[in-house]
Amino acid sequence: MTVDDETAEEARDKFNSLVSMPPVGSVQPFAGRRFSVSAESMNPTTEPEYKKKFRIREALDNNFLFKNMDEDSYRDVIDAMEEKRVEKGQSVIVQGGVGDYFYIVERGSFDIFVRKGDAPPTLVATVADSGSFGELALMYNAPRAATVTATSDATLWALDRITFRSLLMERTSRKRRLYERFLETVPLLKSLESYERQKIADALESVTYEDNDAIVKQGDPGDDFFLIEQGTVRVYKTDTNGVSREFPPLTQGGYFGELALMDNQPRQASLIACGRTKCARMSRDAFDRLLGPVINIIRREAGNYTHIPSLANKS
Repeated sequence: MTVDDETAEEARDKFNSLVSMPPVGSVQPFAGRRFSVSAESMNPTTEPEYKKKFRIREALDNNFLFKNMDEDSYRDVIDAMEEKRVEKGQSVIVQGGVGDYFYIVERGSFDIFVRKGDAPPTLVATVADSGSFGELALMYNAPRAATVTATSDATLWALDRITFRSLLMERTSRKRRLYERFLETVPLLKSLESYERQKIADALESVTYEDNDAIVKQGDPGDDFFLIEQGTVRVYKTDTNGVSREFPPLTQGGYFGELALMDNQPRQASLIACGRTKCARMSRDAFDRLLGPVINIIRREAGNYTHIPSLANKS
């Protein structure tokens, strides 16, 4: 070994010893444990990646196609999005072309033109921030039905055809499988046939509430029926003297909101999320259409409420 090699080795040893020494008085949470060190950040989401996902989420939040998407599918969409920069005057989609991407506008504006026969193209719509275009060709495997041209420099988020279709189809399929398994555990629905539960599964919408979020407020009109997928819901009822009373909570497999839908009455209690809570929500129309076979069971249960006796006074 040469003198230069020895000097370099000594320098490395000193550097390594300095790196491994914790600051004076610091806490050593990994003391006594063996762990490896990588040049890669221990947090897999780097700052640029975090910012990118935040931008995509902002663009998706106001887009009707994704408003009711469950969290897992929502994350899949965000992970699959690809950023595209567009200059003013550039046509992103050309009528008659092959549909390869679905686009969401983060910023910028676009004109949409349709040409019929030999007539000049007609402006039929404009799209701006949080708008979207290109989904029809991907959903129906058809040529592009319009030309979309940027009227300003713009930033788009693009989802390719294969991912778009697989996510939509997988979303529907996964949602049905999850809800079918969940509905089998709900005592109220055990008497239903499998195909009846499938129809209910397709009509349910997943909603997540944070701790202390009001899911239902006493006195409000009732438009939805709820099944608890995960978490706990606290129940409060205020009497005519203004005194609020708390009743035993509802947990996974429990349901609420049926009384207001059956009897067209205001909500009879307030229900508050206790911790992060996930519910399956069903609209009034779907409730009336799909829960006919168990409506008598619901009424019977409503007449025998043990956790909130006063809720049954409207049934």
